[in-house]
Amino acid sequence: MAQYECTFIARHDMSRNDVQKLTDEFAAVIKDNGGSVVKEEYWGLRNLAYKINKNGKGHYTMLGLDTPYPALAEMERQMRLNEDVVRVLTVKVETMDSSPSVMMKHRGGDSDSEAA
Repeated sequence: MAQYECTFIARHDMSRNDVQKLTDEFAAVIKDNGGSVVKEEYWGLRNLAYKINKNGKGHYTMLGLDTPYPALAEMERQMRLNEDVVRVLTVKVETMDSSPSVMMKHRGGDSDSEAA
């Protein structure tokens, strides 16, 4: 199976729990279609470079996936149909690094800390 990193941005007016439920729904699609979620990172509520559908901020989440392409295609289809998802970016990677990503290292590895 191929390995992918999928990053999506959820609307800023969602709670952290709602974003986690959304992430769990997308992970379930992958698992139901024979894949697995290797890594999941919540990068927090961040400013967007420009407004997208009247959203100036968004909840960033990254999923590390080990999955066949049809499962990935179904998950992306559901993401694009979901009104809570603002943007999606998926890239194919050679190997999945189990260490925290650069974004998590920059945040200090604590996904619950929010700057006020």
